[in-house]
Amino acid sequence: MSVWLSASSLEDTTISCYSIYALFRRMIQAVKLGFGNSIFLSSAAVKCRSSKYLGPVYVNLTMGKKRCLSLSVTVKLGDEPDVDASKPEKTTSKVNMRESGVLGDDSVNIEKMTLQQIKSRLRSIRIPAKGPKHELLSALKSFMDNQDGGGSSDLQDQVASDDMPTVTITNSKRKAKENLEKNDAQETKKDSDMSVGNRTNRRIKQSSEKSNRKILEHTTGKELVITSIDMKEKTSIQAKKKVLSSNSTVNNMNHVDSDLSIDEAWTVLTHKKPQKGWMAYNPKTMRPPPIAAATAHMKLMSWNVNGLRALLKLESFSAMQLAERENFDVLCLQETKLQEKDVDAIRLSLLEGFDNSYWTCSVSKLGYSGTAIISRIKPHSVRYGLGLSDHDSEGRLVTVEFDNFYLLCGYVPNSGDGLKRLSYRITQWDPSLSNYMKDLERSKPVILTGDLNCAHQEIDIWNPAGNKRSAGFTDEERHSFQTNFLDKGFVDTFREQHPDTVGYTYWGYRHGGRKTNKGWRLDYFLASESIADQVYDSYILPDVAGSDHSPIGLILKL
Repeated sequence: MSVWLSASSLEDTTISCYSIYALFRRMIQAVKLGFGNSIFLSSAAVKCRSSKYLGPVYVNLTMGKKRCLSLSVTVKLGDEPDVDASKPEKTTSKVNMRESGVLGDDSVNIEKMTLQQIKSRLRSIRIPAKGPKHELLSALKSFMDNQDGGGSSDLQDQVASDDMPTVTITNSKRKAKENLEKNDAQETKKDSDMSVGNRTNRRIKQSSEKSNRKILEHTTGKELVITSIDMKEKTSIQAKKKVLSSNSTVNNMNHVDSDLSIDEAWTVLTHKKPQKGWMAYNPKTMRPPPIAAATAHMKLMSWNVNGLRALLKLESFSAMQLAERENFDVLCLQETKLQEKDVDAIRLSLLEGFDNSYWTCSVSKLGYSGTAIISRIKPHSVRYGLGLSDHDSEGRLVTVEFDNFYLLCGYVPNSGDGLKRLSYRITQWDPSLSNYMKDLERSKPVILTGDLNCAHQEIDIWNPAGNKRSAGFTDEERHSFQTNFLDKGFVDTFREQHPDTVGYTYWGYRHGGRKTNKGWRLDYFLASESIADQVYDSYILPDVAGSDHSPIGLILKL
């Protein structure tokens, strides 16, 4: 059924949303009474308010399969619409935002804002408020800068501008909708931005799309389209209440702090089969106090960077800041993915003071694997590989000798998709590396660090039952790790220090594991028993992004 409203007498008028809704109700009644498929309604039946809306008004009614009516109104707007600014639900005024402090010029105050305050400000200007704090802060600053400089087209798309007309429809379910939005805002403030919350939002959105009454608005150029669709509001309310209750239960179980951000997802105990006494690793509370400056020590760090050149190009990553914060003496890298021709250029970009660097690259498969050791301290000797041609073509091992120990930076082969390299891994590589370490141990203690591609125990992986045949957690790999390294006198320093702590070092990109703390512990510092008691701290830095692995550290008293 189509309805056409004459526009001849609509000059200098604005259609009342309440009148349009009443008009819809009359047309529905007309359909029920069996009137014709086409109805002409005079503009005199439409109540008006002062403004400048010019052009025709089109009303379309569509009868669905289940005899549900879909109503659509298209209003052709004039060149100079006079906006009713008293509708804050859909328009955010730049003046109002500045007066409320959202676009304040004091950058110092913004730096001091909490994560929740930043999110609240971003939501108030209708900018997505999900992500790490530094990204949200950058978005807010960028918006402020754009406002001061005239604004970018992207931000203008995200925030309703002052020259856009606004029309709001109110129906009989308005109070219920407003209550839901209020409850949702309060719950969002309490919840963290982890995957539980992300899934919740999707469920709410899906249930809302199936609700009994939903109002959709969008503006394209100077044509305003308002659509009112009959759906199931009661289902939406029940679904939202259920989801909010579920969020509250999860938060209570995991003791999530109200100020917890996505950057601190590791503080939530995420494990499919947690045991009594297990706790989530939090370096802010579980590390010992800084070692005394007068105590002789070395600080070692290891990191699978998953492509060094890509990491150095990231704007969010600063090697200088990491070095200043951790003040390490030696940095071991795995999966650099460099070719030999790239090494000289990388050396020139190294941090000041780290003049000793040793690199090995894959020659059998270019841009693959690769390890390196970068050190302030010049070692006595350097070795590359295991000394076995069958294992040394992929650049997986660098060994340096210091006064008190040998340090090995290793990248153990992954068993691969379909476990194609499982046999090679457990029958050749692991035994060869173990024998090499025992040979070195005859003269000095040995420390092996790097991505060893094995989650040794169930505590080291968030979903042990679901990964029994996944590379890195097969029974064969775990048994090989135990027999070739731990049973031969090499100590897992992190597990020795934290026997009941769930701490991960790897989170897959595919399912957003870092945001939900669904990870694996694949990176280790293994130390000879003779030097293990000199370990002051063995720790993880889960807050350092830039790779699918996090850095790990070891402080060794000398």
